[in-house]
Amino acid sequence: MKYYIIAGEASGDLHGSNLIREIKKKDEAALVRGWGGGLMQEAGGEIVKDYRDLAFMGFTEVVRNLPTILRNIRFCKSDILAFQPDVIVFIDYPGFNLRIAEWARKMKFKTIYYISPQVWAWKESRVKGIRENIDKMLVILPFEKAFFHKWNYETEYVGHPLVEVIERFKNSSEAGNLPEIHMAGGKSFPPGLPLIALLPGSRKQEILIKLPVMLEASRQFPEFRFVVAEAPGLDPDFYDEILKNYPQAGRVRNQTYALLRHARAACVTSGTATLETALFGVPEVICYKGSRISYQIARRLIKVKYISLVNLIMDKPVVKELIQDEMNAENISEELRKLLWDEGTRSRIQKDYSDLRALLSQGGNASEKAARLIVDYVKK
Repeated sequence: MKYYIIAGEASGDLHGSNLIREIKKKDEAALVRGWGGGLMQEAGGEIVKDYRDLAFMGFTEVVRNLPTILRNIRFCKSDILAFQPDVIVFIDYPGFNLRIAEWARKMKFKTIYYISPQVWAWKESRVKGIRENIDKMLVILPFEKAFFHKWNYETEYVGHPLVEVIERFKNSSEAGNLPEIHMAGGKSFPPGLPLIALLPGSRKQEILIKLPVMLEASRQFPEFRFVVAEAPGLDPDFYDEILKNYPQAGRVRNQTYALLRHARAACVTSGTATLETALFGVPEVICYKGSRISYQIARRLIKVKYISLVNLIMDKPVVKELIQDEMNAENISEELRKLLWDEGTRSRIQKDYSDLRALLSQGGNASEKAARLIVDYVKK
């Protein structure tokens, strides 16, 4: 069978690679072609467009690159027509994938979506198009099944693929190694002190807003080392300029999991990082701050009770969320003290983390279950 997979981000490349491996176990004659990155290629997919060429963020950048985006859409359609896949599998990346899905429906291709767009947070109106253009939706968050059911659209919950990714890392030989920590000015990082992880996001603007506030809290904890997980693609000098006034802080590059494996607590911005931190069992405080205008717009558009995936999935405040004006050094310090030294707080969070992991592991390996559903559907 022939499978065309479209992933437009680093996370999609990761989850797409695990999906390809499982598909090939179940369909030894599988031919996989599509959009992704090096991980999908290593897994046996033929990659025709690298996701790093697709990363246009923000309204202004999208408008400026509109000719390229439209050219990519045209190329994708022609490549699919030339390949004639038995199924097209979309992985997240909704702005692009939903446009291709609408076209694919008209062309009579089978369509499956793995890792749903977060339409439950905003743009619920997209559900109508999803229902019309996607034959099968495989969701990775437990509440998504009930959300789509409300729209008379039945989906399959396969569990979250991050569970297997993180378990694989924990069982690897590199999991026991301390991360290589760098300090501003090339100073050596003093060994021996316990670590607090800082995950301030991936974009320059959000890091410039959040990271200095997180670092101000480090002055209250001289017995700990605060370590920033760098975002891929950002220059180390960018971080060193921010870190130079904080002697308790360092940074790691491409070693976020190693950092979380050895961290006592963490300050994390919203997004998948909140879930990764929880799956490593690290007590965390969620730190979110945006420009005043962006925050006011988001408040009106986004329709969820919590901003962290941990709290959304558990439907309760498992971890503290400090949002906008509440995100200040004083409040971060107060929450970190609880996470570091209040055993009641730590044990409650660990119990909730255990329940979270069990919920996300229902049905076993997410990639294996998704691959089985895809292959079975194609062979119908």
